Amino acid sequence: MTELKADIIRQTLGESAAARLVKLEIFSEIESTNSYLMQQPAPAAGKTRVAATENQTAGRGRHGRTWQSPPGSGLCLSMAYTFSTAPANLPALTLAIGLGVIDNLQELGVGGVQIKWPNDLIAMDGKLGGILTETQGRASGAMTVITGIGLNIDLGERRDFDLDANWAQRIVDLRRHVKELPGRDRIAASMIDSLNRTFVDYEAGGFSQFVDRWREFDWLFGRKLMIDSPKREISGVGAGIDDDGALLVETLSEGMRRVTSGSVVMAGARDSEL
Repeated sequence: MTELKADIIRQTLGESAAARLVKLEIFSEIESTNSYLMQQPAPAAGKTRVAATENQTAGRGRHGRTWQSPPGSGLCLSMAYTFSTAPANLPALTLAIGLGVIDNLQELGVGGVQIKWPNDLIAMDGKLGGILTETQGRASGAMTVITGIGLNIDLGERRDFDLDANWAQRIVDLRRHVKELPGRDRIAASMIDSLNRTFVDYEAGGFSQFVDRWREFDWLFGRKLMIDSPKREISGVGAGIDDDGALLVETLSEGMRRVTSGSVVMAGARDSEL
């Protein structure tokens, strides 16, 4: 039996998230909460639908990677939200969601979390979690966005999984990052609040309202990077993001480069940390 309790999660939600939530499903085990919601009827415009579990057996990350963790060690939660029209600059939505997750973790007493562009949550220079956003267009012009958040809560003693990128020096969990671990129902409610608020704000004002806050939580800023982009590898130093959410990399041979698609396959220490 799952420890997550739908009634407690609902009671803990903020007013806006509770009003927009049309269905909340808790699974003791499921292949993927994102895949499940992709197969379900979309919520009406401005409404949400949520699926959550502590045991995801076939979780997915970007570029077809897997998201694996021991049963009961984390929280996997996905939300479907329907925009009345497809939002501008949709790729940057994942960046905004990362900032929203950090805000809610801070409200739970979890500080020191950063974001590795575009979708990894970082604590103590290790991977704490990840974000996956997928879309479904509608004939009416509306668009449903399904965003999943995977968060490591208590991994026990295992550290030998999900190391699918060279930058990942280690995997971390909340239990080792905070003095007092929040309850899982409270964390789940916080994630629902975060996603709901970010979707609503993004629909109203786009990514421009999030750009200025990125620098504060940018784990890549000032680090030596290697980016595996669709065309070729790019090496340089992380220089923040552009106004549209593109990663900026300062290179020796070509100056400032914009990266809109690709994976960070290596990230070294910042110059100030050497």
